[in-house]
Amino acid sequence: MSHLLKGFRQKFLLSITFVILLTLINSLIFPAATWAASSRLGVDNGYLSSCPASDNCVVSQNADSKHAIDPITYHRDRDAAREILLKVLSVVPRTEVIEQTPNYIHALSKSRIFKFVDDVEFYLPPNESVIHLRSASRVGESDLGVNRRRMEQIRLALLDLKI
Repeated sequence: MSHLLKGFRQKFLLSITFVILLTLINSLIFPAATWAASSRLGVDNGYLSSCPASDNCVVSQNADSKHAIDPITYHRDRDAAREILLKVLSVVPRTEVIEQTPNYIHALSKSRIFKFVDDVEFYLPPNESVIHLRSASRVGESDLGVNRRRMEQIRLALLDLKI
């Protein structure tokens, strides 16, 4: 009887190991599929989504002190500010605009080595001369300040272009 239990135990452990390995491989190959189902992107009632508790996100609306970043103020008409922002985004390394409307821009930025994806969002409210922004990593707990630095570099580029 113990020989039967031993064989069953080995097969059971092998099955569990296979399931764990398959789950890990799936999460490495298809991380965005899992993430996308639970993500909250876009503008909802005039606000970009808040940041998760992790340290890999910044947002200019309704943020706590850890995640807060100032919006970008502009002194041109909204359409001109939007076009200049799109031009700046076109030269940000490894960044691609994937969605745009008259008051919203969503881009993806990938890290150089590991190709981690960050969602970069901009909201231009119709009656304000500001660009609200949000940048968040899809995976991990910390981004070592990458999202904040990216947004501050975009801000500086826009200031240099006298937005």
